[in-house]
Amino acid sequence: MKEFKYVITDEVGIHARPAGLLVQEAKKFSSTIMIIKGDKSAKATSLMKLMGMGVVKGDEVTIQVEGDDEDAAVAAIEAFMKANF
Repeated sequence: MKEFKYVITDEVGIHARPAGLLVQEAKKFSSTIMIIKGDKSAKATSLMKLMGMGVVKGDEVTIQVEGDDEDAAVAAIEAFMKANF
């Protein structure tokens, strides 16, 4: 399992458009990608659960990736987070 932490810098946090793009990015990989904030977590492939986490600017999230292509997935998701959130 690989993981990294990321602090959200987008003014409105994880919201509809970039969350939808994150779901599309996560679906490219067979690994399970989890977004964790405090006691809440959601699979990166579940748009409604991601948006329901209420992640706002300044929140730190942990992204955990586990599976056959976790190295490629963690690199891609980290780059995506930096570009969009």
